[in-house]
Amino acid sequence: MPARLRAVAGPARPRAVVWDVGHVLYDWDPRYLYRKLIDDPERLDWFLSNVVTREWHFQHDAGRPFAETSAELIGRFPAEAALIRLYGPRWLETLPGPIPGTHALVERLAAAGVPQFAITNFSAEFWESFQPTAPVLRHFRDIVVSGRERLLKPDPAIFHLALQRFGLGCGEALFIDDNAANVEAAAASGLLPHLFRSADSLAQALDAVGLLPVEILPVPVAASAMAGPNSRQRANPYR
Repeated sequence: MPARLRAVAGPARPRAVVWDVGHVLYDWDPRYLYRKLIDDPERLDWFLSNVVTREWHFQHDAGRPFAETSAELIGRFPAEAALIRLYGPRWLETLPGPIPGTHALVERLAAAGVPQFAITNFSAEFWESFQPTAPVLRHFRDIVVSGRERLLKPDPAIFHLALQRFGLGCGEALFIDDNAANVEAAAASGLLPHLFRSADSLAQALDAVGLLPVEILPVPVAASAMAGPNSRQRANPYR
């Protein structure tokens, strides 16, 4: 049935999950790299507020190559050239590791056969070095990377592209992102929104829409032996 007709008839029960990557699956901050290179805390704060800023980095997510952006930045801050040049080759050091709990949720969804995808604002060239270091991504059937498409969340165009590529209709997927603007745009594009704050609250949301199977804890042998044949099974506290 066409997506438009499904939307008129009412939202379908979600059958898939669409993830963000940064700050949902993996932490990210240029500070993790540059605190290794700049000892003075005040100078570090100044450098990250004026030179290698998040706004400067976001150009890469939109598709600009590091060679261009770094040359422009060095032109503005020639005294910081050595530190600026390190950003590209050492970019992986801006990622300290996974967000606690979310990778376990990906694994549980995969074990249950739930289709998983991702839409990420990410540099195309940095993605090439990052993807091999992120084994959790093997569970995703497709990933839309903004730097490759030259489309950024929250532009509705990136969500429309993703839904078409993923083969998903209106209301068929839960979208998880830590950015409120992205979540709002996703909802307007037909995705069911979840504003990410923690793995625990996400697990509750996945359970509420019927996507996350309940973990059944094994009953200890001693306890099961003591229980009589007519004893009632305790409710699972993790439901």
